[in-house]
Amino acid sequence: MNPMQEKNLEVRRAYNANLGNSVVKALETNGFKARYVPTAEEAVKAVLELVPEGSSVGVPGASTIRELGLFEILGSRGCRIVQHWDPSLAPEDRPGRWEEENMSDVFLTSSNGLTLDGMLVNIDGTGNRVAAMAWNRNRIIFVVGINKVSRDVEASLQRIRDVATPLNAISKDIDLPCAKTGYCVNCKVPQRFCRATLVLERAPFGRDVHVIVVGENLGY
Repeated sequence: MNPMQEKNLEVRRAYNANLGNSVVKALETNGFKARYVPTAEEAVKAVLELVPEGSSVGVPGASTIRELGLFEILGSRGCRIVQHWDPSLAPEDRPGRWEEENMSDVFLTSSNGLTLDGMLVNIDGTGNRVAAMAWNRNRIIFVVGINKVSRDVEASLQRIRDVATPLNAISKDIDLPCAKTGYCVNCKVPQRFCRATLVLERAPFGRDVHVIVVGENLGY
């Protein structure tokens, strides 16, 4: 790494910390329990502090959680991971697994978007993920990379449609128009991802909601 690359890395770290801590303050104002951590490694530690040993942990289709390698770590602590991405799961068994995910002791996920004023923005295809975010009795933990921060809800929705959804389609090898164009075309195809939108303006009543903002790019 040359001196300019090192300098730019330092600048980026400082910027991410400033932005992340600003968003954390906004989240706390909105009733969320939030914290900023600079690295993915520290995000893992923060999650482990919030997940009791031996608990059941529901994980929806969140690439961030898999990117952090949390399945293996939680499994070593006696936690039971509940996920519908299990390749051995038959299609007809997925609805039951979605329900089991949502009713786990801990619901561990990411968010498609996070706004400067502390709102969590998500777009779902089946609705199981946003349903669990909106209401349940378990603890919910969001782990959100700094790349998902946008100015407001409108900008966040645009980023999800133009960036996150095409990347997600490419990762799953699903033939969506946005995966080919690189941006949303408001498609009408049967396999369309964008179907249910949820904006958490405040932490829902009765929920133990934690948001870990990470100073690195994670997920889509």
